Formats: sequence, structure tokens, C-alpha cells
Amino acid sequence: MEFGRSDHWRLPTAIKILIAGGFGAGKTTMVGAVSETRPLRTEEALTQVGTDVDDLSGVERKLTTTVAMDFGRITIRNDYMLYLFGTPGQERFFFVWDELAMGALGAVVLADTRRLDDCFPSVDYFEKRGQPFVVALNCFEGTQHFTVGEVRDAIGLEPDIPIVRCDARRRDSGREVLITLVEHAMRRGVSPVGTMS
Repeated sequence: MEFGRSDHWRLPTAIKILIAGGFGAGKTTMVGAVSETRPLRTEEALTQVGTDVDDLSGVERKLTTTVAMDFGRITIRNDYMLYLFGTPGQERFFFVWDELAMGALGAVVLADTRRLDDCFPSVDYFEKRGQPFVVALNCFEGTQHFTVGEVRDAIGLEPDIPIVRCDARRRDSGREVLITLVEHAMRRGVSPVGTMS
């Protein structure tokens, strides 16, 4: 292999994607499910102090929370390297988001229909930044089943923003969500080339 010849060897294009959403929506689970490497997690145990601040309705069995970010990676045909950054969900950690969002192609906003209001801050954040995003309805057991139209109306999303159903625990489901995001970003004229700058 000659390293000086571009037709023989080149680095994959790096694409940064955020996985955002409310507390307990499944962000850490999704990053872990789709990552080809062992994901980096910055989870800490929930304490009594946190449970006094965080609403655990619907996620009573949750024992930990992300305090900085989750990180995972996917390689696509040696051409693209997707770097996945899971954001913390609670408002008190939002100061981290600006750093994580810098250079990102776009974001997946995970929504738990049992706690749909929790995804509003994420949707607002990416709308204000003008950053491409899709909404992924994480279908937990016991999830209320709303139509995509009902969810779109409840969140107040524009018609061109994709809403998809997913299971954050399943690799194939998570990958479909990521493909939907990349295609949406490209339709909006955002190129994967040059992200992560």
C-alpha cells in the first residue's frame, strides 16, 4: 500500500451526530445499541438530591443519568465514520450542549410518548440553531401509541421535519433513524463533508 496515492488509501469522512431528548428517553441506550465500539458513558447514580429535581414519572426504575455525554462510533463502508454524541437530558446540564453541537451534521431527538413534553427543549434548541434534526419516537413497552400526525401537532413541528418510530434497544432500528437524519440533512443542503470542523 502506497500512502501517498489517494486512490489506494484515504481516511473516512468524519460525521458528528447528536442524540438528544428528555431525561430517560433512551439516548444512552441508543448510542450503546448502534455503536460498533464499546461506548464511552458518563453516567452517575441518581441520588436523593437528583430525584428531588428530576421527574421520574414513567421511568421509576431508572438508576443512573448521563452527566456529560455518551460517545459511540459507526463505520459506513470505510467511507464515513459517524461519531455519536449522546447529550445529557436534564436542563441543568444544557450548558454542555453548545460544545457538543459544534460541527454536528444534525441531531436525533428521542421522544418518549409517555413523557412527550420532555422533548420540547431539545426541539426548541435545534430549531433556534437552524440545525437539521429528526424526531424518533422510542417505542417502549407500555408506550402510548399516538399517530405521527398527533405527535407533530403536539410538538408543533414543521411538515418537513421527519418523525419516525424506533426501538432504541435495537441496532437496526437505531441505524434506520441515523440514515433518516443524514438523508434529511442532505435534502436541506447540509453536506457530510466538512462536519467535525
